[in-house]
Amino acid sequence: MSHIEYTVLITGANRGLGLEFVKQYSIDGYQVIACTRKIDKKDELHQLQENFKAISIHKLDVANFSSIDLFAKSFKKPIDILINNAGIYPDSSIDHVDYKIWLDAFKINTLAAFKMTKAFLPHLKKGQLKKIASLTSKMGSIGDNSGGGEYLYRSSKTALNMVMKSLSIDLKPYDLSVITLHPGWVRTDMGGPNGLIDVDESVTGMKRQIDKLSIKTSGQFIAYDGKKIPW
Repeated sequence: MSHIEYTVLITGANRGLGLEFVKQYSIDGYQVIACTRKIDKKDELHQLQENFKAISIHKLDVANFSSIDLFAKSFKKPIDILINNAGIYPDSSIDHVDYKIWLDAFKINTLAAFKMTKAFLPHLKKGQLKKIASLTSKMGSIGDNSGGGEYLYRSSKTALNMVMKSLSIDLKPYDLSVITLHPGWVRTDMGGPNGLIDVDESVTGMKRQIDKLSIKTSGQFIAYDGKKIPW
């Protein structure tokens, strides 16, 4: 079944989970707006574009909020699904914390997802599906934290969870539904080689959760396999 009438915007689209989202939505016939911080015409994203003409690639650094505004103003079409995928994983421990990088983690992992949502809100309101999905992590769960450490990453994802929960309430009058997704421990550049699942399994699962998302289930924090995660 073709979904060519639908448009999905994906940040951090040039590798890992973002690239797999581009691939799977393209296979399903969506118009895919693939956003990446660096344009490299030799990368896998551009190779994918050769096979799927409905992919358009755009340079977008989510840490640069003025560039988000410019891109949103230049984009004229409705958007059905926004996927806030871009993020960073800075290492930290009680003995090693870089406060500048901590602020960067909040800017990219938390503030940028809110900024993208706000900037593209007019486009999402005009879309048919009206869905916003943000990739978080179980490491952002306070209830699930039994390991400690990782202060920068954990706190930025906990903040993202709260932002998306509030957005799910504030956007409900516009029939916009919001989901916060844990992708699992995935074998990617960010997740490392010891991950428990591959990108295909993770994105297939997350995409299934996005497909099932409705205004009635908006505001959930769930894993790629549909399991609810404690806040």
